[in-house]
Amino acid sequence: MNLCPILDIIIVNWNSGSLLTECLNSIKVAVNDNFILNRVVVVDNASKDDSLTGIEKIDLPLTLFKNSENIGFAKACNQGAKGSNADYLLLLNPDTKLFNNSLSEPILFLQKNENSLIGIVGVQLWDENNSISRNCSRFPTPYSLIYISFGLDRLFPKFFPPHFMIEWDHQENRFVDQVMGSFFFVRRPLFEKLNGYDERFFVYYEDLDFSYRANKIGFKSYYLASAKIYHKGGGTSEKVKAERLSYILHSKLLFSQKHFSKIFYSIILFVTIFIEPLIRIAFLALKGSFRSIPEILRGYKKLYLKIIRLNHD
Repeated sequence: MNLCPILDIIIVNWNSGSLLTECLNSIKVAVNDNFILNRVVVVDNASKDDSLTGIEKIDLPLTLFKNSENIGFAKACNQGAKGSNADYLLLLNPDTKLFNNSLSEPILFLQKNENSLIGIVGVQLWDENNSISRNCSRFPTPYSLIYISFGLDRLFPKFFPPHFMIEWDHQENRFVDQVMGSFFFVRRPLFEKLNGYDERFFVYYEDLDFSYRANKIGFKSYYLASAKIYHKGGGTSEKVKAERLSYILHSKLLFSQKHFSKIFYSIILFVTIFIEPLIRIAFLALKGSFRSIPEILRGYKKLYLKIIRLNHD
């Protein structure tokens, strides 16, 4: 470990507009003498907007990769991290802004000898309403994925804990199963040991899968409340809600297939494609959100097509 630790930041961009420039400018605020910012790698997944305009003028050690097609978030993160010799990697979403302690606090924390088995650190995420987002989550089990599909976590959260730890105010430090991937601070040797993100996850669940695999080999995730960032939330995926839903569901199925037994995967698959859409529509109808129902239907149609293509291949 270097006396002055080295950090690489990887940002995957896809039509982020001005958010990317704002994110990059905020990084300068968070840099200090406690560490060396070696590289800020922007991997652009074939953006069609002007989000890359002028970023080369920002005073950062910037490296830019322009992909000719959208290769997915997980694969783009691995692309950006490849060849790094840093002590730490920060996988950062472009819809975030850093503050003065956003980088130094996690580094100082991970540098302590007693924290050598903590592999991943997250920080407080503040939203546009100046509130702390409750973003840490539990590792899913076959049972939790099934009862969440039925909406039981919404109806009876005390008996059926939700995926996200919404019952906890996120105002103190603690070990957690998973920190949100929008600010994913990880030891670079651990990232390499696990071969980075599993590229079968096009987007969503790649951070959960990584944390799950890290935990299996003895490396924990930690939520550090003493550091914070701003996170807009939704980001560019907010513009494509049906597509986002299909990818979330598809990634859930990939995770289940990878980590659970064939019997449990079959049950989760059945519930996801046949029961869950009816539950989602029923919840929307009860809330009077009828305009959102077509998005749900389009999302599941896209999911079915993904499953058909996967089975065909």
